Amino acid sequence: MATGKDQIIARDGVHESPWQSGLTPIKTNSTADPRTVYDVLIIGGGITGMTSALMLQNAGKKCLLIEAETIGFGTTAGTSAHINTFADTTYTEAQSAFGKEGAQLFADAVNEGFAIIKENIKTYKIACDFAIKKSYVYAETEGQVKQLEDLCKGMREVGLDCTYTDEVPIPVPHQMGVVMENQAQFHPLRYLQGLQKGYGKAGGQVLEHTRIDSVKIENKIHLAKSGDQTFKALKVIYATHVPPGITIFSFRCAPYRSYVLGVKLKDENYPHALIYDLQEPYHYFRTHIIDGQKYLLVGGNDHKTGHDDPEKAFASLERYVRKYYKVASVDYRWSSQYYIPVDGLPYIGHIDGIYCATGFNGNGMMLGSISAKILSDLILDKKTKYEKVFSPSRIKPIDGFAEFVKENADVAYHFVADRFKVHETDSVKRLSPGTGKVVEVDGEKVAAYKDESGQLHSLNPVCTHAGCIVNWNGEEKSWDCPCHGARFDIDGKVLAGPATRGLEQIKAKSHE
Repeated sequence: MATGKDQIIARDGVHESPWQSGLTPIKTNSTADPRTVYDVLIIGGGITGMTSALMLQNAGKKCLLIEAETIGFGTTAGTSAHINTFADTTYTEAQSAFGKEGAQLFADAVNEGFAIIKENIKTYKIACDFAIKKSYVYAETEGQVKQLEDLCKGMREVGLDCTYTDEVPIPVPHQMGVVMENQAQFHPLRYLQGLQKGYGKAGGQVLEHTRIDSVKIENKIHLAKSGDQTFKALKVIYATHVPPGITIFSFRCAPYRSYVLGVKLKDENYPHALIYDLQEPYHYFRTHIIDGQKYLLVGGNDHKTGHDDPEKAFASLERYVRKYYKVASVDYRWSSQYYIPVDGLPYIGHIDGIYCATGFNGNGMMLGSISAKILSDLILDKKTKYEKVFSPSRIKPIDGFAEFVKENADVAYHFVADRFKVHETDSVKRLSPGTGKVVEVDGEKVAAYKDESGQLHSLNPVCTHAGCIVNWNGEEKSWDCPCHGARFDIDGKVLAGPATRGLEQIKAKSHE
């Protein structure tokens, strides 16, 4: 975590990402007229929501964007900010599941998302460290060489550049690599603020610190409730990773955490490109200058939310980077969340009266941007070639079935098993300051966190989304649900959906 500077822009974890450094939040509207029927209500203030709001406001729609916390609070503030034309779901995999046409549409969507970012930077003159870079993917073993060949073959079949090379600018021993030209990187929060300014100038309204509890339709008007407030709109977009509540996305998208270090080196061996390996989970590298200082950004060690130990994930990542680079200091360490779709492609479109976009895998910058275009076109009654392939109501019973069964068997396991793994021998009194654990006291399970002053924060550990037992994330100081990825702070407040209600607080004195 960076030191010596106050965290100004908040995000959904205690660790500061470099994107938060030195930024001042843009002042937003504090009220919205409850009598107004907005053309579009956008729920979620990340890259997907803000891009959608900007496009629709520019198209003449009266828009209201509502954010539960602050603009950029979620994954946009925690991304590693790679902009590339290949995706975590390879085009070979996409072709296997969706045919040549589906793979081509996926490639077109990724490329168009990239183009939208570039055009917005140009149009709104956004100073966000945007830089064109080369991308490299390298193979360390014979098996990975075959993976690399499949990756390159799939890219070429959808018209993308991919060239084999023996020269990959990384000190990790490798057998072969491929290089892609005209990739990019940027500062995601500066970009997001540029979009926000453009949206404001176009007359768009923003309401922060307002969590939407529910949306229902009456007389063709959407009524979005937040506490005792109600907001009205003709159309509603959920740009919140996954729509809240128990939906089809609860079974079609799996939540994952990804880890990133910001490392200062003793020498100048900073890579000048975006670099990826083929390990499972994979690692990625790039360089960014923050406040005049170069940093090597190293990410990876992804795992399902609420499963593996985040402290071990960071420790493993640090050992990995120290093995190959001369590390002077680790100044930043942070994690972020994303969702993997069961059949490989994102879900973007209209379902059950709501527009939504989710399942971006690790490619949220590009897919979030193209999602905004697709949703805007649908709302504006324009044709979009992506409607069918990304439809949220699509069913892929053959290609997606094995992964569907695997993910939901895992959810079922945690729903049952986590209720029986806590023992009475665990004691609240044994908790060290700054740590948390689900313990059993007097026959009841308690999510207990002891802060640095020794004060106990006790919660009901049953996730308010689907009833699974939350796990403690000692790095980001949060309670994370291993089933569907809901996250809560030490006092039970929702940090990330699909839960809409916080964990119930329990009086600490009854458990001492």
